[in-house]
Amino acid sequence: MKTVEFGEIFQFMRNGMSIKQDKSGDGLPISRIETIADSSIDPTRVGYAGLSLDACKDWLLHEGDILFSHINSVEHIGKCAVYRGVPEQLVHGMNLLCFRPDPTQVTPEFAKYLIRSPSFRDRLSNFVNKAVNQASVSIGNLRTIPVRIPPLEEQRRIAAILDQAETLRTQRRTALALQGSLTQSFFLDMFGDPVANPKGWPTPKFGEVGKLDRGISKHRPRNAPELLGGKHPLVQTGEVANCDGYIRSYTSTYSDLGLRQSKMWPAGTLCITIAANIAKTGILTFDACFPDSVVGFQADDPATVEYVRVWLSFLQKALEDSAPESAQKNINLAILRGLSIPLPPFPLQQTFATRIAAIEALKATHRRALAALDALFASLQQRAFAGAL
Repeated sequence: MKTVEFGEIFQFMRNGMSIKQDKSGDGLPISRIETIADSSIDPTRVGYAGLSLDACKDWLLHEGDILFSHINSVEHIGKCAVYRGVPEQLVHGMNLLCFRPDPTQVTPEFAKYLIRSPSFRDRLSNFVNKAVNQASVSIGNLRTIPVRIPPLEEQRRIAAILDQAETLRTQRRTALALQGSLTQSFFLDMFGDPVANPKGWPTPKFGEVGKLDRGISKHRPRNAPELLGGKHPLVQTGEVANCDGYIRSYTSTYSDLGLRQSKMWPAGTLCITIAANIAKTGILTFDACFPDSVVGFQADDPATVEYVRVWLSFLQKALEDSAPESAQKNINLAILRGLSIPLPPFPLQQTFATRIAAIEALKATHRRALAALDALFASLQQRAFAGAL
């Protein structure tokens, strides 16, 4: 295994074609940052600019090229994907670097895993320039990162092992995603479309179904940062928006002073975001407080809370699309309270909640299995780039 500078294993490392993109669908597709958001080439998340083949033939990706995110939020710097010919023609656009592997030095799959390895990311982090809204890393600094490269045949063996482990992880994630979609399928089967309400359920206002109120307002965390670091769990808006329907952890705490005119919300409360990410939801699994960009919903029975959580998932996109936007999108509490909710008989809500509980138990099993696979992959990755696999 030899040690070389990162830039030596590629024919070139360059930025893409500088041209204004749109979503018209005219001409050849152009890569954009979102194209590799899931660490793979997504042919549906590309831009267009009416380009013909003659106008951009020097910027077409070749099979095996690696797209690399070098301008993004800090956590996404270094994300990469290998182009494998889908879409058939893809223009290399700005804000993603293209690395073309030197076939005498490195295989594309090994290079991909090398870039994703903890040791490479640790070295990469030393060169990340952080700004207010984004971070970046330069090609010049990337070139100088030292990497250990085994012979090509060994690279293929290592990549094949990591591919197998990665396939297992992908299958588990897919299973989790499919189980998540079962929730809405059960809802539609039992209650019908929540907008058309074909079964004619009564439609009271959402504010009449249970208690709806905003979180901490007078002592907002963003306006009173000195109140952070207390003993009370504080669930932030992003933690609601990015949960899987249930809030199981938190990263901030809040002081007693900030809660004098507020209160803790009990486990079982449904949190609903009303700013930035609109109508994203999560049920608390512990007592907590949250900022006024989140609304809490409580009902007499947990089954109603579960029903409301899934009902809102059908409305989320429409509420977000219709939200007025100033500094950021937001809706107010009055809009939520005034929503008409089709409300089936309580025994049906309980049956639905029981079904969802069964799905969640199955998902928990898959999450544990995925955690074990993640640990296995990390171990294999560490051994591979230490020359011990």
